[in-house]
Amino acid sequence: MTVARPLRRPPSAPVVLTLLVAFLLVVAALVGAVAPLAATTMAGAGGCAVAAARLLRLTAGDGPDHRVRHRRAAVLLTVAAAVVGTTVAVLPLAPASHRAGVAAVGLGAATLVYALGLLLLPGHSRLTPRARWRRGVDILGLGTALLFAGWVLVPPGPVPPVVRVVTVAGAGVLAGLLVGALAGHRRHPGAARCRLGVAAVLLGLADLVVLLAYRAPTVTLPTAVPLLLGGALLTAVGMARVAAGDPAVPTGPSPAWPRVTAPAAVATVAAAGHLAFVGGFTPTAVLLGLAVIPPLVAREFISVTDQRRWAGRLAAREAYFRTLVAGGRDLVLVLDDGLRVRWLSAAGERWFGLRQEAVCGRPLADLLHPDDAPGVLTRLAGRSGSAVAPLPGDAVAPLPDDPATPLLVARMRTGDGGWRETESTVSDQRTVPEVGAVVLHVRDVGDRRRPGRGRPRGGATDPLTGLSTRRELLRVLDERGGTPGALLLLDVHGLGPARDAAGPDPLLAATARRLRDVVGPRDLVARLSGEEFAVVTDAGPVPAYALGERLLAALTEPCPVPTGMARLRVGVGLTELAATSPQDAVRQADLARRRAVQLGRNRVEWYDACLEEELVRRLDLERELPGAAARGELDLVYQPVLALADRRPAGIEALLRWRSPVLGTVLPAEFLPVAEDLGLLGELGRWVLDRACRQLADWSAGGRELWLAVNVTLAELLAPDLVPRVAAVLAGHGVPAERLVLEIAESRLGADLPTVVARLAGLRSLGVRTALDSFRAEHASLAQLRRLPIDLLKVQPRPADPDEDSRPLIDVVVGLGERLGVTVVMAELESEPDVARATRAGCRYGQGFALARPATAERVEAYFAEFPTTSR
Repeated sequence: MTVARPLRRPPSAPVVLTLLVAFLLVVAALVGAVAPLAATTMAGAGGCAVAAARLLRLTAGDGPDHRVRHRRAAVLLTVAAAVVGTTVAVLPLAPASHRAGVAAVGLGAATLVYALGLLLLPGHSRLTPRARWRRGVDILGLGTALLFAGWVLVPPGPVPPVVRVVTVAGAGVLAGLLVGALAGHRRHPGAARCRLGVAAVLLGLADLVVLLAYRAPTVTLPTAVPLLLGGALLTAVGMARVAAGDPAVPTGPSPAWPRVTAPAAVATVAAAGHLAFVGGFTPTAVLLGLAVIPPLVAREFISVTDQRRWAGRLAAREAYFRTLVAGGRDLVLVLDDGLRVRWLSAAGERWFGLRQEAVCGRPLADLLHPDDAPGVLTRLAGRSGSAVAPLPGDAVAPLPDDPATPLLVARMRTGDGGWRETESTVSDQRTVPEVGAVVLHVRDVGDRRRPGRGRPRGGATDPLTGLSTRRELLRVLDERGGTPGALLLLDVHGLGPARDAAGPDPLLAATARRLRDVVGPRDLVARLSGEEFAVVTDAGPVPAYALGERLLAALTEPCPVPTGMARLRVGVGLTELAATSPQDAVRQADLARRRAVQLGRNRVEWYDACLEEELVRRLDLERELPGAAARGELDLVYQPVLALADRRPAGIEALLRWRSPVLGTVLPAEFLPVAEDLGLLGELGRWVLDRACRQLADWSAGGRELWLAVNVTLAELLAPDLVPRVAAVLAGHGVPAERLVLEIAESRLGADLPTVVARLAGLRSLGVRTALDSFRAEHASLAQLRRLPIDLLKVQPRPADPDEDSRPLIDVVVGLGERLGVTVVMAELESEPDVARATRAGCRYGQGFALARPATAERVEAYFAEFPTTSR
């Protein structure tokens, strides 16, 4: 997914004019044309005034995109800039002996106001214990280095008390600001700029305090102007970016090496400067210098530990994928640009007898039959437009993304000198840095025969079933020349042992017999592989679909086998043959067959143009979803639940979102079925519960006593470890059980109602509240509602018939909820008439776009800030 970068605006005229005037004033002070103190005052105060004006404009917006929290931050930063400007402006008016004290007071006041403003900026999410420890070590190391630098760079002799305070406190404050800016400059670049600007302003004020306390020559005072002016303007620029949304910088995580090397570099430069201009070190300076070493050692130890941990995870993931590849029967060949073998999977030795050391480094042509090698290499060389073209040097020509490209069919050499019939698909992975090669997936097709080889006619018949082979199917489709008809591809699940059977198999023979009994006399029946069959018919679309239904009914009938009765599961894909090449027809029917298999088999699916997009989308989801939680791609948004009487928040529902960098934002309705098929529902459910309870703990710590609803699937609800797992998460985050609500959709309850009742009762015994979601008033099951131990009932107000008035049904459900002691929440309130209808029905709570839209935690916090108390 491409992330749009914000447009860079040129500096405004006031900013350019301010910078120019400040530069002229500093030059004039250096050449003696203007008093240095006056030049410093005018330049610093003027810059702070311009920055305060820019910040003040950010506090005036009241549109939907202006967050209350950010407006408050802008107000505080404006006040801080005004404090700094006032401090600099009054310096010439104060007696010379009191100027250092005035600057120190201004520094302390500005530090306090800046701290309050920065705390309202994004980037203060709750850190894990490991991240908190790492952040603390970074601040300690840099703070100690800055303190050492400040201590050794001051003039020798007695140190004024105000300089001691500024040096010690300033080192800690600057370290915290710099480390925070570096840690968040990618996720929150605007907030990081604000912190960096504040650090520059405070450093400039500290510079003035030190120079005035030591009564340094006035010509040195303009050295604070770049820090004061640049820091104030940078703070205004960063706050403007925060108010505009503060888009993240899509260039990966923040590097760790500056936080490791910066303290050492600061201490080294300070020590070298002290030795060059002063000489030896005092005992205090030596102790401060030695104090820099322990944080550096601790940070290095943390870095090594993190690297080992990530290396362990990478090794485990690599071993996992190696296991997946090694367990497959298909051979995977990795080729370089010269079509030489770089790597082959374990299937090469297991099924083909090809050893790794004997094959790697050899050209692919050495593994192919001499009669087949020219055609395959020609296609791989790009002369037929299907694969890659080896280019001179490092140039790479991409593979065309053409799903209609036929398979590479060839005979491949085995370890014992024989030949094996194979089909291969090609994947150009040279643009992927981790792969950088062309990948061939080779399948042993066994009984298939490649068309055009010139073998005897008997090669067109499958020896186990007497049906036609793929060769005969393609020949018949080619001879039809685009005449009307249909192709049906069947996936018969349950014939696995027949693929390797040495003799006749009764289940396979029964399947072939049933296929011949159903089709017409002119229809062709072919066996493509162990579990794949095909039927070519002259019938039109509707009769062909009826033929598919008859085939489905015949093949799914129980079949007697020596071990009992066998039941097959069948998926049928159907496509029309008019104006379609044989390869296109097979591909289209295969896509429809895959769709039927994905939907549970025992069904007939048509091919249409959208099917390819859906299948590609499904494959993308299956490829990207595993590991999404570990990669930090999952996110939660929150939709408030309001009391209809006063429109105040009473609760929140946590809604899962998948922010994939490849696929974009994916909603649960799309990826949860995929997660269920992949067995990932448990992992996603654990992540959602932990993240929601962590956020609920943060809100509870801020005085927001709201309940938070989390959706659970039926599989999660039926899991035997659900109750102890929920108890452990609540205890781990210190969340009161009554603040958590677990929702289960009514349509997902199914037939296992006693187990559902027991699990809901177990949750209630912890104090956790339960809710029945998607309860439609027009088909409410009163008997089931009485059996379920629930606390909340979420009703959808819209009836199935849009012309039907839903108010009487809503009244019935609300009245029933009051009798049963169940709180009714009206969901999906999309308009004000919906809200009014729910209010008239006596419903206490409502949820929907008409009341509040789902938003991130930060936006919800800004929304909560409009309500001083939200305890329900």
